[in-house]
Amino acid sequence: QVQLVESGGGSVQAGGSLRLSCADSGRTPSIYTMGWFRQAPGKEREFVATYRWSGANTYYADSVKGRFTISRDNAKNTVYLQMNSLKPEDTAVYYCAAAKIWPARPDARLYDYWGQGTQVTVSS
Repeated sequence: QVQLVESGGGSVQAGGSLRLSCADSGRTPSIYTMGWFRQAPGKEREFVATYRWSGANTYYADSVKGRFTISRDNAKNTVYLQMNSLKPEDTAVYYCAAAKIWPARPDARLYDYWGQGTQVTVSS
């Protein structure tokens, strides 16, 4: 069974950096894609970045391109989100997600498994 365990959230000033981690403790072979979404208070959950296991393809939301990097450690079955040049508008709960396919669009409904979420707060 897939169990996504997130860590690495916290508070930082604008311009700072944080690295989020998401481990698949179940080591499920059926996972094809892992990604990150975020949800700010009063807003819908939005796509941030995704990583495709086969081919190591990555895809980013326009709002984070050039600032965030998604990567994977195969041995640890963990995906990371390195967040640099953080802005107050990046403040949200960040969720790790896994899918059994390569989603054709950045839609949360196409992901099968979710972590519990980790809070990221960026102050100005």
